[in-house]
Amino acid sequence: MAANNSKRKNIFTKYFTVISFIVFICLAVVGTFLLFFISDYWQKEKAELLSENAKSISQSMSSLIESETIEADRMQTYLLMYHSMRLISTAIDADIFICDTTGSVVVCGDSADYTHLVQDCPVHGDMQISESVLSSNLTKGQAEMTTLGGVYSTPHLTVGETVMFHGKPVAYVFATQSNSASVRPYMLDILKMFLFSALFSLIIAFIAVYILTYNMVKPLRDMSKATKAFAKGDFTYRVKVRGNDELSDLSQAFNTMAKSLGVLEASRRSFVANVSHELKTPMTTIGGFIDGILDGTIPPEKEEYYLKKVSDEIRRLSRLVMTMLNMSKIEAGELKIKPSRFDISQRIFQVLIAFEQNIDKKHIEIQGLDSMESVFVEADEDMIHQVIYNLVDNAVKFTPENGYIAVSALSSSGKVFVRIRNSGEGIASEEVSRIFERFYKVDKSRSFDVKGAGLGLYIVKSIIDMHGGQITASSKVGEYTEFVFWLPADFSGN
Repeated sequence: MAANNSKRKNIFTKYFTVISFIVFICLAVVGTFLLFFISDYWQKEKAELLSENAKSISQSMSSLIESETIEADRMQTYLLMYHSMRLISTAIDADIFICDTTGSVVVCGDSADYTHLVQDCPVHGDMQISESVLSSNLTKGQAEMTTLGGVYSTPHLTVGETVMFHGKPVAYVFATQSNSASVRPYMLDILKMFLFSALFSLIIAFIAVYILTYNMVKPLRDMSKATKAFAKGDFTYRVKVRGNDELSDLSQAFNTMAKSLGVLEASRRSFVANVSHELKTPMTTIGGFIDGILDGTIPPEKEEYYLKKVSDEIRRLSRLVMTMLNMSKIEAGELKIKPSRFDISQRIFQVLIAFEQNIDKKHIEIQGLDSMESVFVEADEDMIHQVIYNLVDNAVKFTPENGYIAVSALSSSGKVFVRIRNSGEGIASEEVSRIFERFYKVDKSRSFDVKGAGLGLYIVKSIIDMHGGQITASSKVGEYTEFVFWLPADFSGN
């Protein structure tokens, strides 16, 4: 029992773990893509901002050069550019500087003031931009992650603009920003917010997954419990149907199966009791008559009479055994049809002749024989004989004295119809739909004959179905019971 409980817990844990892992992976993927897109968006925004400011400074310097040459008033130009770059670099947290055509920095915003030379600047004093950088696309407003040819130890987001005078480059403006220094705090803040939101979402998701998994596994636990009850012979347990999904359909189907098993078990027990009675009674009778003949209790002149009784009981046993064998063959698919063409009306007549003694004894009137014509059908003659025999046997059995049995056979639209009706108590409407079930017997309190194993009509229907036909029953309590079956006139084997 402990092992079974452990298995159930393992199933629950398995589903809970798998679903939780999927939720966690989904959040991780969302977080990764979020950070990637934010980083990409930040880089584009920063590149655009750097490009705009570098272009602005480049244009300002071009305007200054055109209005007055650098040689005429170098300090005035430096002063204006110094203040402009210092304001912009502080505002956008960027490193902005101007270098000449040799790559030497001539103006920057990091000097203590404009009166100090750039050579004294701790940031740009020794900075030298290579010729390859100056001639690259970087100086044409293209944003790149670069170290400026080894000037920086780590990649910087850099935008360059060329200052032109009379169609020739006279200086270069660079605006750079450290990627790690600027984006890292921003990304860390975003990451913190995402992790906090993800943690809160995961808690809610885990609770929801736990409840969902528990409710999903619960019907399976109920079915497991029901199966154990069935194994002990208790078919009364029912699984609670929850919702309207596949699991609820499974639960409903499980309950239907349980009901069918319960009915089948009850029928089986009834069948065992009936068969035991059917076997015991004739065997006791046979044994008693034989013992009476052997020990002289039965006089010699009565021996023939009692031997006929023994013969009747042996035939009864033979029919019961044959019925059970046929049922086993039908269920195993071993009963094969051997079709042949024969007159089914003649078969009905022969079967009625076999019951002549019982018919005369109960003064039963046979209706329909005088008007019945020959009707030929292609089917297994022995099987159809058994069908007719079982139906006539039931009719004779349940027809009261001075009652009637009506028979007919006709052919229509490629089908052969056979009808057998008998007067009598009839069958209640709630039982008519079940009389073809295996082991089922009509309410004994209203039956003239309580013998039988409840297999006759089951075998009849099975044989008719095998031939591709159909059998129906109808009844009116206190008046009649009627069986009608049809067969294809030409057997197709389908």
